[in-house]
Amino acid sequence: MSRWRERRENFRTILTAEDCIHPASVFDPISARIAKDLGFEMGMFAGSVASLTVLGAPDIVVLTLSEFAGQAQRICRAEALPLMVDADHGYGNALNVMRTVEELEAAGTAGLSIEDTLLPTSFGSTGTPQLLSVDEGVGKMRAALAARSDPNLVIAGRTSAAMITDVEDAIARAKAYEATGVDAIFLVGLKSRADLDAVAGEINLPLIVGGIGNELMDLDYLGQRGVRICLHGHQPIAAAVHAIYETMKALRAGTAPDQLENIASKDLMNQVMRSDIYKNLSDEFLQ
Repeated sequence: MSRWRERRENFRTILTAEDCIHPASVFDPISARIAKDLGFEMGMFAGSVASLTVLGAPDIVVLTLSEFAGQAQRICRAEALPLMVDADHGYGNALNVMRTVEELEAAGTAGLSIEDTLLPTSFGSTGTPQLLSVDEGVGKMRAALAARSDPNLVIAGRTSAAMITDVEDAIARAKAYEATGVDAIFLVGLKSRADLDAVAGEINLPLIVGGIGNELMDLDYLGQRGVRICLHGHQPIAAAVHAIYETMKALRAGTAPDQLENIASKDLMNQVMRSDIYKNLSDEFLQ
């Protein structure tokens, strides 16, 4: 637990600050190291990104908890960057949520969110997302808090009600989750300043937002409304896919390796591999 204390304390500092920040969307050890080197205060590991990274699958919750926690642990082990993870619905009911918190806490995450969406998609569904009852959502939040052994681990109650039902429902759910003692409220799908103003007037906890409209993409405004973390997509993994695709396409077409464009330099590769650290370790223990 002490190994992860500093990064969890740093994450809590972000939540209690006056400003709103964009986290780096990370998906593996190298992306986390790049984020740290570029000065990002924290990383975000999303369920959709995990599904793509680990399985090459869409975001339909076919990823298992052990696969998700394993990748989160690899990220945390590689770099001391506070990592928040999207734990989806907790991989089942409230008891599964407890197991999810235990595994992700052990993996070294600084924070996690549990949402009230009905996942995975049920048989006969039309594809429209559905929400759990507020009572079941409250039960999941209470279970998450009960399973936490390190009080520094941040647990956020998450709801997508703003885009599934309406902002009034989102507020009601956020207030119910706030009453359980969670550390933050994560809202997905707010589209207007009027929506956020309504939420901010009712919720006293730090806010995390994702999937918001362009009208809201103003860090100063968000900070004034109590938003401390604003996701702005998961472009890094999409950029990585594009770069790999174009590189392999060029090689397949006969481009010589030394003629390829947009290839990381040797210095950058050594930096992200932390070659100097491994050289020092080799000199100390293998000579």
